[in-house]
Amino acid sequence: MSETTPRRLALILSIILSVLAGILFLVFVGVENKIYFRILVPLAFLVLVVIQYFVLRFSLERFIYSRIKLVYKTIHKQKLAKDDKKEHVTSIHGDIIGKVNEEVENWANDRKDEIDELKKMEVYRREFLGNVSHELKTPLFNLQGFVLTLMDGGIHDTNINLNYLEKSQKNIERMITIVEDLEVISRLETGEATPLLTNFSVTALVREVMEFLEPKASERQIKLMFAAEYNDNMIVNADKEKIRTVFTNLIDNSIKYGIQNGRTKVSFYDMDENYLIEISDNGVGVDEQHISRLFERFYRVDKHRSRAQGGSGLGLAIVKHIIEAHDQTINVRSAARVGSTFSFTLKKV
Repeated sequence: MSETTPRRLALILSIILSVLAGILFLVFVGVENKIYFRILVPLAFLVLVVIQYFVLRFSLERFIYSRIKLVYKTIHKQKLAKDDKKEHVTSIHGDIIGKVNEEVENWANDRKDEIDELKKMEVYRREFLGNVSHELKTPLFNLQGFVLTLMDGGIHDTNINLNYLEKSQKNIERMITIVEDLEVISRLETGEATPLLTNFSVTALVREVMEFLEPKASERQIKLMFAAEYNDNMIVNADKEKIRTVFTNLIDNSIKYGIQNGRTKVSFYDMDENYLIEISDNGVGVDEQHISRLFERFYRVDKHRSRAQGGSGLGLAIVKHIIEAHDQTINVRSAARVGSTFSFTLKKV
């Protein structure tokens, strides 16, 4: 489809007006005088077309562009980055109407995407606030019950005072864990907790974490193991303590949701510039419908069972933020009653 520009419009209008003027000229003057008809009329027609073309073009461009350019410049400025807002000079050449139409369509699509994203964030915000409230409300109500019982005379009852104080301490520790984990996520999201990169043996680190969690695994009769015999020459460049947190959370989860006489296996694969690390178990697993939300804050597949296992509900969210802070990715494969596999990469040395 041809462009509709003021130039083309001015040319069409000038020809039409000139034809009309020629017709009027012929009507009033007549065609008896052949010299008029053969020489002066075509010449006058041509001159009239040229004059009207430039007059109309100038008028149209001045009228239309003076208004369209304001729209075009306003939309274009909105698309510039905040630190790059320069005065944008729009050229009056070319299909400015087509450009403005394209800019408006793009701008409208961008606004629609932003509105859709804001709606999603609003839903996420409501869920997050509701989850935070619920996670803190449970230990707070427990504490309130324990304290009121002690105040009503239970403090003098040796059968319950120490027991209630111990339970109160556990609920306080749970609230502290939630607050601390929220602070960790906030610092990771804002970039304050920048990874302190060092070179270390990732296999040696996993052995340390396994030794630390071995008593907990033994209670549930779950075996912690490597998929093969790995030496300590697998060196990665990462923040050692943050990666320790990743392994601790993932292996601890595999123990919490494992089955008796089950196993948790750690595997390593050389992927050129990175090591691919997999932590798999043969535990209860997760239905496919929940997998996409596993890394959300406070998201629990089985809320009652998950809270009974302890934890803040923020472990996997922290894991995801730590891995992404290293410019790496983490994924999960899982099936109910089959088990789960978490895999992520780390830069090798």
